[in-house]
Amino acid sequence: MKAQTVKNALIVPGGAKGAFVVRRPLAGLGRAEAEAEVRDCYATFIRGMLDITDNRVDGSVTGPPRVLRQDDPDPYLVVAADKGTARLSDLANSIAAEYGFWLGDAFASGGSTGYDHKAMGITARGAWVSLERHFEDMGLDPQRDEFTVVGIGDMSGDVFGNGMLLSRRIRLVGAFDHRHVFLDPDPDPETSYAERERLAALPGSTWQDYSRQLISEGGGIFSRQAKSVPLSPQVRGLLGVDSESLEPPELVRALLRAPVDVIWNGGIGTYVKASAESHLDASDPANDSVRVDAAQLRCRTVVEGGNLGLTQRARIEYALRGGRINTDFIDNAAGVNTSDHEVNLKILLNTAVADGEITRAQRDEILADNSDDVARAVLEDSRLQTRVLGVVQADAAVYLDQHAQEIHNFERHGRLDRELESLPDDDGIAERRQAGIGLTRPEISVLLAHAKNAITTQLSESDVPDEQHLAEELVNYLPAGLRPRFGPLMRRHPLRREILTTALSNDLANHVGTGFFYRLEETTGVSTPDSARAYLAVRDIFGLNALWSEVDALGARCPTEVRTEMLRELQRFSQHGTLWFLRNRRPPLDIAAEVEYFRPQIRQLVPVLAAALAGPQAEAVQRQSEELATAGVPFLLAGRIAALAPLAASLDVVEIAHDRRDVGYVASVYSALDAALRLDWLQDQIVELPSESHWALLAKISLRDDLFAQRRRLTSAALSRYVPGQDTQDLVRSWLGANDAPVRRCRETVAQLHRAGQLDVAMLSVALQDLRNLAQIGMQAEPETAVWGRR
Repeated sequence: MKAQTVKNALIVPGGAKGAFVVRRPLAGLGRAEAEAEVRDCYATFIRGMLDITDNRVDGSVTGPPRVLRQDDPDPYLVVAADKGTARLSDLANSIAAEYGFWLGDAFASGGSTGYDHKAMGITARGAWVSLERHFEDMGLDPQRDEFTVVGIGDMSGDVFGNGMLLSRRIRLVGAFDHRHVFLDPDPDPETSYAERERLAALPGSTWQDYSRQLISEGGGIFSRQAKSVPLSPQVRGLLGVDSESLEPPELVRALLRAPVDVIWNGGIGTYVKASAESHLDASDPANDSVRVDAAQLRCRTVVEGGNLGLTQRARIEYALRGGRINTDFIDNAAGVNTSDHEVNLKILLNTAVADGEITRAQRDEILADNSDDVARAVLEDSRLQTRVLGVVQADAAVYLDQHAQEIHNFERHGRLDRELESLPDDDGIAERRQAGIGLTRPEISVLLAHAKNAITTQLSESDVPDEQHLAEELVNYLPAGLRPRFGPLMRRHPLRREILTTALSNDLANHVGTGFFYRLEETTGVSTPDSARAYLAVRDIFGLNALWSEVDALGARCPTEVRTEMLRELQRFSQHGTLWFLRNRRPPLDIAAEVEYFRPQIRQLVPVLAAALAGPQAEAVQRQSEELATAGVPFLLAGRIAALAPLAASLDVVEIAHDRRDVGYVASVYSALDAALRLDWLQDQIVELPSESHWALLAKISLRDDLFAQRRRLTSAALSRYVPGQDTQDLVRSWLGANDAPVRRCRETVAQLHRAGQLDVAMLSVALQDLRNLAQIGMQAEPETAVWGRR
């Protein structure tokens, strides 16, 4: 249930994790009789649920007959194509049709007209996205570099079989399932790939079907029921053991402890616990004999295509020891995400069938034709999730207090059970702070999922999903080829609000991090929906989606740390812009109006920004641009990323240039004042202040906001002396000269701070007060010749 709650962060519905268990004895029945018994029980199970489920008839929700409802109307019930019941999807859909249930054959995903997850290999491909992200951190490319793998599963399995065919550079040195142990201590990647491919195509294959002639010297296939397995010198070297033979359970444990690059979990069972946990804590007695402790793992990364391969405490212990791991609900989310896309597409296309726009046969053809596009969208969701995890983890120590506050916030609102999620208590947080480390990737994964769920709930209760400006966002949920024809119909989708809020919550959390909106609520007092409006305005004004995509597309062309830093720059920029709107606009923000007002001016400013910069700021932009280009970033992209720091002031620049005259001129004045008063240096000092506590972080934010406010006031004050045709440098010199005494005071304060070395909040506050005085004095006398109007 816990796994399902966090996995649902990627998809439209909330829900429960159910199970179907046949309790009648099947022993003694033939295969056909046993299958008939299972189908009969399953039909009863499905009818029992539909008997008490609301329905949607002619657009209105109706209650089931002879049922007293105590809860709110809720007609959304779907059946996942999960292990053991996927083959029964058509049966479930036939019962839904019998009941006249509004979802039709969207009730049970998969089936004869749905997406076959195994054929698509979608769950394995989603897990592979996680592997690729881990490999980027290690400076490896799974399509170029050979790497060793120990696997859990066999080639007939969906996640294992499909996963082991995603690269020809895999060296599968060992694997096991409940029947066999496979050992191949020195495999040839090409030869073994071809054999795995053959086994994947062989119905019901097991490791026993693997050709012995293709196994490297010393390897073999051994029964899990054998009393003992002899170990060749090659296998002993592979596993790092001295024993000449091991019992099968100990051999499995040795495989799990092998020093390999990857453990790929494509099977069923919990095989790793934390050192402080008992086998009882793992809740999987069938695998007690083979389970190991996380501290014993020697692999470089673990990918969990299967659920619950490790306990959450084991993941955390492994990550604290330097292992690379997410969680199962991150790695294998692509399956449930695909089911969700299938259901929502069927709902849309069924409406088109009912309207007579297409036939049922055409609907089925459209679904099949768009399976690749659906897979791309699903994998993009997985990619964005793993990307933000990497960005947040890179600064995990810095974010520790923010994460601690976020945990308390979720607890206070009943969204999270810290003990259940294995998150550290306050003493544990203090220990991490003392050690200079933050939350691990598995812990950040939990916060990310809960953040998305919280944002989804808050947005769904607001009018943000009804914003006309976001109508295109809803249409973008569709595969690109379907948008022209079915876009108008998508706006009538019964789940349009749910689809849009889910898309927005993923967008927000994936791009600005897990706790940003909670922090905004603390610092500004505004709600998450109002913060979301501000973020969406910034995103669309500056075209951030395109920039994020360009950075992502770089791949291995530049080092991972360079891309991570660029993503951090974009995250900081979007956060700063969001805060600007919350400081300068009364909620609720009109997203469309702000985009219409600011975007043309920003587009005019961006090409001339470099020329408008002066002094150290211009040098810093040039230096960062050259460094990025040297690291493999295309020249234009490097320039845009390097310009993000000065571009952070562009919203102020446009506001000052209210009459839509030359924003480039205003930017030049702004930059010249920065250089003259060393305001860029002051900003750097604020950024470098320690933020080891929640309050220190809030103090930094307050200082930064104050500095930007004074920059804006100073620029407006200087422009009060503007006369037509006046050069920017001449204007700034004239204004500085007219305010000589307070200008000298500001410069002397900055010089003293420069000499002081270690700065604190109090010292920087004095400098900001001097700037405040200068701006006040500078605005008091406005020459009669001034022509720069006021908004």
